[in-house]
Amino acid sequence: MEAKVSNETVLYDYWRSSASYRVRVALNLIGEDYRSVPVDLLAKAHRTPEHLERNPQGLVPVLDIDGERLTQSLAIIEYLAETRAGSSFLPADALGRQRVRALSYAVAMEIHPVCNLGVVAHVMAAAEDGEAARRAWMQKFIGEGLAALERMLDHPSTGAFCHGDSPTMADICLVPQVYNARRWELDLSPCPRIVAIDQRCAEIDAFARAHPDQAKH
Repeated sequence: MEAKVSNETVLYDYWRSSASYRVRVALNLIGEDYRSVPVDLLAKAHRTPEHLERNPQGLVPVLDIDGERLTQSLAIIEYLAETRAGSSFLPADALGRQRVRALSYAVAMEIHPVCNLGVVAHVMAAAEDGEAARRAWMQKFIGEGLAALERMLDHPSTGAFCHGDSPTMADICLVPQVYNARRWELDLSPCPRIVAIDQRCAEIDAFARAHPDQAKH
């Protein structure tokens, strides 16, 4: 593995990566200054020896922070929650933390992996019309996943945001997935809670600055 990293905060990311989007939001919310280094997934820069040394999985994001190198977006966000006072990414109570994790995992562990670049490329390669297959695949799995999440948000602990009245890790996961849903022209009218929460997040500077249109290199 690479020698210990410097104390500079560096985010290796790709502008349209959902996982990178999450970490950009989290860093912005805590006011952490960082330098962004693009890793072009379409050019397969994530498979180069240089990037595989950063992350043997060949994934983004990778975050250099506090002299350490971190991978996996939710693990990074939880690290920030534990090391930065007042982050509010996770509630103070155990039951609240469980709920926020459940909502976050519903996106990051259920919807996202099925719609990952590598999975969808395999689907396209096996189809007669790859582009049509990709669109149908995305609409099906993002749609089903968000429909389930909408039902999960029908809960007394849902407030202005996924849990209560300030953004948590659940909102950080939700917003990039809604971006993807819109990218694939998914009808979000059956998900009014999700649409309302996404709109509230869009009005927060930390979310707005993390948007792919702002992060594109």
